[in-house]
Amino acid sequence: MKSYLIKDTTKEERIELIRQWIPSDEAMEDCDIDLWDMYRDYINGTREIAEINAAFVEEE
Repeated sequence: MKSYLIKDTTKEERIELIRQWIPSDEAMEDCDIDLWDMYRDYINGTREIAEINAAFVEEE
């Protein structure tokens, strides 16, 4: 399995990973979560996915 840690990926690879998570249908139509916004720090290389997910769970 490929590592998705910031140190092991390029910004382009991180963008592509998030793009893969966005549903192509209207499955999240009623959802207020913007994955681009949520994972912006990961894309920019400042916070790992695990850190963002942990913070999101704490907010709920």
